[in-house]
This record gives sequence, structure tokens and C-alpha cells, in this order.
Amino acid sequence: MKSKHTYYAPTGGLPPQTQLLSDRAIFTEAYAIIPKRVLTDIVISYLPFWENMRMWVIARPLSGFSETFSQYIVEVGAGGGSNKPELDQSAEAVLFIVEGEMDVCIEDENHHMKAGGYAFLPPGCKWTIKNNSDNHVKFHWIRKAYQFVEGINAPEAFVTSDHDVEAIEMPNTEGVWKTTRFTEQSDMRHDMHVNIVTFEPGGVIPFDETHVMEHGLYVLEGKAVYHLNGEWVEVEAGDFMWLRAFCPQSCYAGGPGPFRYLLYKDVNRHMPFIRPKN
Repeated sequence: MKSKHTYYAPTGGLPPQTQLLSDRAIFTEAYAIIPKRVLTDIVISYLPFWENMRMWVIARPLSGFSETFSQYIVEVGAGGGSNKPELDQSAEAVLFIVEGEMDVCIEDENHHMKAGGYAFLPPGCKWTIKNNSDNHVKFHWIRKAYQFVEGINAPEAFVTSDHDVEAIEMPNTEGVWKTTRFTEQSDMRHDMHVNIVTFEPGGVIPFDETHVMEHGLYVLEGKAVYHLNGEWVEVEAGDFMWLRAFCPQSCYAGGPGPFRYLLYKDVNRHMPFIRPKN
């Protein structure tokens, strides 16, 4: 069993009237920062067929913003859950628990999941959620419209945990930069990867990456400085970043502890064309 990790989860509430208005929130054509202070009670959303739940939407498909995925932080109270959580048969999903515990029933098989738990749910999968504990559970729900390819089957559902998957060291980094991969990169059935990236204090992405993958990054632990499209921004546990495809990006982990984030990216598919209308 791997050592335990910590995961930041929002608490909601509302800032006092005496608090300063200015913050680190920013929305640009290349990237957006949603700091943890934004996730208050007045920005919550709800869904049909759920009981005792609320959620913060931190990414949604939108022109000039998250184009390939949506991401929610869902809070479910004691006894809450849903027997009909997903209404789109083309949607695949990853669930990642950051606080508490819950039962996820996938194709009639129950899985009791705790903080660090990870579930992949393929399109058309039958699943339900129930919080059978006395406390709140909070989890990320990342959704994407699955891109079917003729001759390639959609992947199966699976459940695992951050605590049970060994992180892989990035080449020539002496272990200061690692990635926890929950699916094999060579598995063409998957068209999205949701991984966890870890930097030890002082670790860096040593150049401005520019690549075709769109990114959603939720900081689980620690803090860092990011260089995004020519600008420096600070981020900490609880912050969310959206990075457009080809947005230049690098980072420096500030310490004193590890810097870890949950990372979404779209992979393994041709780039769709924008076709002219007749």
C-alpha cells in the first residue's frame, strides 16, 4: 500500500462583507484560473435525479473555453446520491474522490470508494452513486463525449485508487517529476487521460510546452508558479486551471511539500475539421 496523500476539497460558504474583492481569478483566450476562493455557495449548481447534492462547475464545453470536456466538483450529503446520474449515453467519465467515501455501483457490481479512489465509466455504462456514510463526500466528475472509432471497442469500466498505482518518473528528472497514469498511453480505446502529476519542491517543467491537448488542472496539494502564454501566475491547492490547446505552459513547484494536480487531456484521436456549411 502506497503512503497516503492529501486532497483539497472546497467547503463552500460565503466570504464576509469585509473581504477585499480582488483575487487571482482570470479568464483569457489562452487560459483561465479559477482560484479556490471562487467556490462559494453562490456559484453552486444542481442536477436532476439527484438527492442531497450540489456541485461546482469548473469547466464546460464553450466556444473559447473548455471545448472537449466538462468538470464538476460534486458534494453529496449523508444518504444522498443518484440512481440516474448520467443522462447522455455518449458520455464517458472519470470520478475521483477528494473527501469522504461513497458506494458506486457499476453494471450491478458495488464498489466502496474512499478519498483517492478513481473510477472510469465508459459511454453507455449503467452506474449509480450512494453516500451511505454520515458525512459529506466530495468528488471530481470529468465528462467527455466519447469519440468512437470503427474497429476499436470502447474501454471497459474499472475502479482503482491513487494509493494503489505507482507513479512513473519522467525521464532525466531524478524523481522530482512523476505521473500517476491510470490507463496505458498506448491503449487506443481511450480518447482521454485523467492522470495525477506530482512535482517535488523545486521540480520544474523546464520549457514552455505547446501541444494539441486541451488541459484541465485541479491542484490537489501544494503550490507552484506557472508560466502561461507569457505571464506568470501563482496557484495553490484548490485552484483550477484551464489551458487551451497550444497554450505555452511551464511551472516551478515552490514547496515546502509536493505539488500535485489532477490532469485532464484529450488524446489518441484525429483532429476534427471545421467544415464549411453548404
